Formats: sequence, C-alpha cells, structure tokens
Amino acid sequence: MTPPAGEASPLARFSWAMFDWANQPFFTVVTTFIFAPYFTSVVVGDPVRGQALWGYAQSAAGLAIALSSPVLGAIADAAGPRKGWTFVFQVLCALGCFWLWWAVPAAGPATLFWSLVAIGLATIGAEFSIVFNNAMLPSLVPEDRMGRLSGFAWALGYAGGLVALIFVLVAFSLPEHPWFGLDKASHQHDRITGPLSAIWLAVFVLPLFLFTPDAKPTGLTRTQAVREGLRNVAATLVTVRRYRNIMQFLVARMIAYDGLNAIFAFGGIYAAGIFGWTTTSLGIFGIVLTIFAALGAWVGGWADDRFGSKPTMQWSVLGVTLATLGILSMSGDSVLFGIAVEGPRPGIAGGLFATTAERIFLLLGILLGIFGGPMQAASRTMLARLAPPSMVGEFYGLFALSGKATAFTAPFAIAVCTSLFASQRGGMVAIVLFLVVGYLLMLPVREEQAAEVA
Repeated sequence: MTPPAGEASPLARFSWAMFDWANQPFFTVVTTFIFAPYFTSVVVGDPVRGQALWGYAQSAAGLAIALSSPVLGAIADAAGPRKGWTFVFQVLCALGCFWLWWAVPAAGPATLFWSLVAIGLATIGAEFSIVFNNAMLPSLVPEDRMGRLSGFAWALGYAGGLVALIFVLVAFSLPEHPWFGLDKASHQHDRITGPLSAIWLAVFVLPLFLFTPDAKPTGLTRTQAVREGLRNVAATLVTVRRYRNIMQFLVARMIAYDGLNAIFAFGGIYAAGIFGWTTTSLGIFGIVLTIFAALGAWVGGWADDRFGSKPTMQWSVLGVTLATLGILSMSGDSVLFGIAVEGPRPGIAGGLFATTAERIFLLLGILLGIFGGPMQAASRTMLARLAPPSMVGEFYGLFALSGKATAFTAPFAIAVCTSLFASQRGGMVAIVLFLVVGYLLMLPVREEQAAEVA
C-alpha cells in the first residue's frame, strides 16, 4: 500500500527510530551508569574531585552545543538534506567513545585531560546528531501521530541502552574472567564500554541512512547554504519576540530538561560515592531504571496524543522533581535529610541492594525512569506542534539549545558547589531548582502551531 501524503513507509519510520537505539548506549553505559562512575571513582581516584571534573567537562561540551546547534539547524534547513550532517557528527561521537579505552586507573594529568576531551567530543557529536534526526520527524508522519512515533523512538532507545547494559554485565562485569580476555585488575571491563558504544552506534545507525528518506536539496551550494543559514538565524533572533509562545516553551523546557539531564548524568556518580556501588550494582540499577524509563516513554507517547504534549510534560516534570528530591535527601545511611536507616557498612559483605537505604534509592530511581521517559518524548513532539513547518530544522536547532544552553551551567554549578562544599550532595541540590522553575515557566505556554512571520 502506498503511504498517505505526509507519511513515510513503516520501514522508514522504524529506521528513523533506530537512531535512538543506536545512540542510547552512549548515554546509558558511558555517561551514566558504567564509565562515568568508573572515571570519577577510579580514574580520578576521588569521587568528589571526579564529580567536579566531570561537571566541568560536561559544561564545556554544553557550551559548544549551545552556541552552535541553532546555526547548524538553520544551515540544514537552507540546504535541505540532513543525513550528511548526521553522519559527520555520528563519526565524531564514535571516535570520542573509542578513545575512552585509554582512560586507565589512577591516570596522570595528561590522560585525565585527554579523557575529558574525548568524552566532550563524543557528547558534542551525539547531541549535534540529535538536532538533525529530530528535524526529520515532521516529514515522517502526520501531526496527530508524531507523539506515538516520538514515544516509540524514545522507548526503543531505552531498550537499546538496556540491552547494551545487560551485555556489559553478562560479558564483562559478572564473569570472573571477562570475554575476549579482558583484565579486571586494570579495569578493562569498564574501559571497554567506550569502544563497545562506538561499534554499537556504527552498526545500528545504518538503517537511518539506508531506508529513511531525507529532505530534498534546495539547490544551494554548501557555501550558499551556510550564508543562508546564518542569515536565517540572525533573522530568527531578530524576530524571535514574535514567536513568544515557542520561546516561552523553549526556555521552560531548557531549564526543566537541564535538571533532568543533571540527575541522570550524576545519579550513578552519586550512588557510587555514597554507597560504594560496584560496576555490577550500578549496571543492575541502570537496567531497572531503563526498563521503567522505556515503559514511561511508551505510555507517555500514548498520553501525548491523547491528552496533549503540555499536560504530559507537566505531570512528568512533577514526578521527576519528587524523585529527585528523594534521591538528594539521601546519604549512605539516612533519608529525608537526616532520618537514619540501615546503610552499607565498610568491610561487611552484603547482597545486592541489601540495605534499606539502597532499596529506597532503587525505588526512587524507578520513579525517575517512569517520569523521565515521557518528559523527553513529549518535549520533542511539542516543538513539532508549535513550530512553523518551514522553520522546523531551525527551531530544532533552538530546541537543542534549549536542552543544552543551561546544560553547561548546571554541571558547572554542580562542579563548583561540589568543590566548595567538599560534598557530592551539596553539589547537586541545585538540580531541584531547575525542575521547579521549568515547571512554573511551562504554565502559560499554549499548545498551538505558530504562523510563519512574514
């Protein structure tokens, strides 16, 4: 059957969604549950200093993304096709991931520096790729089905992260002798997560390039497209006050999304610091959280189409805020900022999540996953419903900006506060403020498509 106008084939839509499957292991395995805690606790050797260094690296990458993504989105709109841009930045992400193999324990200053550069470049490559992949969404399905496709893609991405995380545990962390002869003493089972994520990305992003249709060329040369894109950005910034509703949404989403990114990015680091969790414990925690995040994204996609993107986002932000408050209220042996509970004891062996504190942390992580998934999926759909059709790529560049403009300030604030208070918890309390302010700014946003300004 010929797909209706405005709708790509099922294979094309599935291949577009496979982008999330291909990229999610980088975020799940590298920047959240396995490599990031390994880097802060083992490569740096001090969880507090490691959290600070990780925060500075993420803030630097976020600044580069914030400054460049709107320009790149506008250039892509002017040129037409987006796959070429996606390919370049996917290669950059893969190269950065591969370098992480050389992030050895107790590294010297040079290795620390280049490890942070590699993770920064990988983050930039992944996030820039997302700009161009997101901009393809409105051309694949009608407006009333974008929520389901976006939610499906997010859920598929979480599933990809889950499968990759399980593979890391089964192949490298749990066995006494990891696959491929890796040496646990030198933490090769942790370092392999970088190259593994790169290979995973290279294999599973291929369907996007093979089967998903790209926008047609506009006829402009690359130089002309750059010039036109820069002019379009300048014009958008000049006339942006006429898109006040969209900008209100982008600012609200920017602040709330930064809080979500921060709790995901630093949650594993925080758990490793307060509980001393091993790679196995962190991996299983990540599996549980990812399962519920995928379920949340799938249900959120249905809720998005049924009730609208804005209500779905609002309820999701509230849920994430409550879960984050609970997580930040915990120490190794207390909850709610001081109520004593059973916690891990140094030198005393216990089972997986054996103490009350660890089980409460696990439950809060489940809540975070349930509400975090739809929060991300609904925000992507809402912009497609708000932006003028001819400016989708440009506004998705601003959308990436709204996901990263404060992303360099939040990790920076976490890094500074962690160093200032010599405490992991002290460095992360500001996350709640981002979530609350983002929710309040979302209240006056109207869910309606803007007409293009002449």
